[in-house]
Formats: sequence, C-alpha cells, structure tokens
Amino acid sequence: MKTTGFRTLVLGTPWRNLTYCIIETDEGITGVGEARVLGKTHTVTEYLKDVERHFIGHDPFDIEALYRRMTLLDFGKPGEVVYTGLALVELAFWDIIGKSCGEPVYKLLGGQVQDRIPAYANGWYTVERTAESFAQAARKVVDRGYLGMKFDPFGNGDMELERPEFYRSIDLIEAVASVAGTRAQIMIEMHGRFAPMQAREIARHIEKYNIGWIEEPVRPGDLPALQSVRQHTSLPIATGERLYGAPEFREVWGAQTVDVLQPDITQSGGIFETKKIASTAEAYSIMVAPHNVGGIVSTMAALHLCLTLRNAKILEHFNDFADPHVKKAGVGYPEVVDGYFPVPDKPGWGIELDEDFIRGNPPDYTSANVIADPGLNMFENSNWAKRGQTE
Repeated sequence: MKTTGFRTLVLGTPWRNLTYCIIETDEGITGVGEARVLGKTHTVTEYLKDVERHFIGHDPFDIEALYRRMTLLDFGKPGEVVYTGLALVELAFWDIIGKSCGEPVYKLLGGQVQDRIPAYANGWYTVERTAESFAQAARKVVDRGYLGMKFDPFGNGDMELERPEFYRSIDLIEAVASVAGTRAQIMIEMHGRFAPMQAREIARHIEKYNIGWIEEPVRPGDLPALQSVRQHTSLPIATGERLYGAPEFREVWGAQTVDVLQPDITQSGGIFETKKIASTAEAYSIMVAPHNVGGIVSTMAALHLCLTLRNAKILEHFNDFADPHVKKAGVGYPEVVDGYFPVPDKPGWGIELDEDFIRGNPPDYTSANVIADPGLNMFENSNWAKRGQTE
C-alpha cells in the first residue's frame, strides 16, 4: 500500500481551530488526523505542503520511518510546528492501518489494558468570574456525571496576582470545591502563569480541598521552578502539554517533580510517540492523563491511547461544554456517559468525517488572507475563559 495524496480542512470556533489531514491510498482506504494548532494553523497546513515528500508515496504502515523522515531528514531541530504536522499525518496513517487490518487502533498498539477511561470536564466555566456563577456552572458538570473538572480561576494573572485577584481566585476555587465535594475531583489549571512563590502560596491555600492536581504551576520547561513548588506542597503536580517530542520529557521523567504527565498526542508527534513517552513515565511511577483540546478525531485517538496504557489516569474533554458543535464534524463521536468514555469497536478511529459540515464552519481569515487563530489571550484578557460562548 502507498499513500497517493492528501488535503487539509479547518473547522473554526471562537477560540480554537481544528485542523484535519485526510490522506488517500492506492487501495482506496482514506485516513484522517486532527490537531488543534496553537496559533499557527496556516503555518502547519503550509508546512505539510513543504514536506509532502515525507508522507506521500510511502507505506502508511511504516510509522517509525515516517517519524525518522519528518524529524531527522530535514536536519533542523523539530519543534511545535514539525511535531504537530507529524501528528496530523501519523494519526491519519493509524486510521488507514486500522481500517486495512479491520481493527480498532488500540488493538494494534498492544491491546486493551483498561476496562474503561474516566473523563474530566474542561471548558465548562464560560461564565462571569463570581463565586455564584462558578458554582452554578460546576453543578452542571457534576449533574452530568463527570468524575472531575478542571478550571483556571486566575483571570489574566502573570507571575504574581495582585491581592484582590488572589483572594478572588481562592473564592472561586472554594465555590467549585463546595459543589464538587467528594463526587468529583477538581483540577486547578495554572497555565504556566506563576513565579514559584505565587504557585506555592496558592497551593497552601487550597490543600484542604479535594484537589486532583495543580497543573503547570510555573513556566513549562522551568524545572528548577517546578522543583521549588514540589518541595513545598503535598498536592499532586501535573505538566507536559507544552513539551514537544520525547526529548523534552527526558528531564521530567527522573526529577520526581511530577505526579501526572500530560503529553498531547497532537503536539508530541502522534499516538505512537506519545505511547513511548507514557510508557517511560510508568517506569518512574508517573501517571498519565493526556492533554486533549481536540475535536472528534483527536479525542478518539487519545481514548485509544489511554486504553493501552497501564498508567492511564483520566482523559480531558471539552466538547460537552465549549463548542459542542464540533461533534458534528463526523459520525462516531465517543460521547461521555456517566463519567466514562465508551470503548470503541470499529476499525481505525471508527469515524466518518463530514467534510461538508467542516467546510460550512470555516475559520476566520486575516486581511492578508491567512487563517486567523483567535486563541484566548489569557495573559491580557481577564475574561478569556468565556471562550466566545453564547452562554
């Protein structure tokens, strides 16, 4: 089997673009990959045109060779753009492989070791930053059966919060914790905002609640700062979404600063490379909760990955609360029921893409006719968490 051509499509939302890569083969099998590109949708889609020689005209079963071609043969050090482009292609290749073999992808990655995968909600707090509004939004999450919910209550904080904002943020956490109780854990997203002293102070104030983890308390990659937080809190620490490829995880694995690793398959080169990262984490007794801001395909791919991991903890999910229309991008969405994702049973990803729907919901464009990436602007806009939602 050889790949013969590809095309990309982009589904727009108020705060994220979802990019699809559709790859065709000479046997009539088509595969699809998906990624939420961080601020560089145009760049990644153009990059795929630049490196078409690395993935068209090749056997899609040769995943390791694909990784070698795209990360080594162009000589430059691969980063965010390369790893995301690679993930788009690699996920499409696995879809082709699964369809060709007549098996779900997880069956081809070591098989199923988890009976089911729990879900935690994100994107649910698209409300005013008041304790009452956060509590009301949290009740909706708990009522839907979610076992966890993650949120960033810190407005546009950067390095250190002014005192009124600090206490306002603590009040928001207390309001959510009072609703969650023991029914759901809460994960505190810090988005790499803080200096270690501020992250430590926040941790001290919230240790009494049912906290699943604090996430990215300091800038990604700043291991000395992370170590400082680790030494002063008993709360679990999670990080990893902004590390690209296995080499950037090397120092994290053995530093004993992280309890939960969060690689993103769409930013780490795809599902196979992320499985290697996760399996190495297991050797250091680190749990894995993949970062997932994806739509129909990358959410499904992350679910397949988790089913194969002995150290899988829980999987993030946005699409019940923020941009629920992205589920209409195809047939076969893995809906969360009573707090858990279902176990897929169809070949490949088991998804039939609705290209007409995607084309009917395009991204915005700049005056230069370049795809616009709205993003969240969370270090300047204190209301970024509303994510352009109507409710």
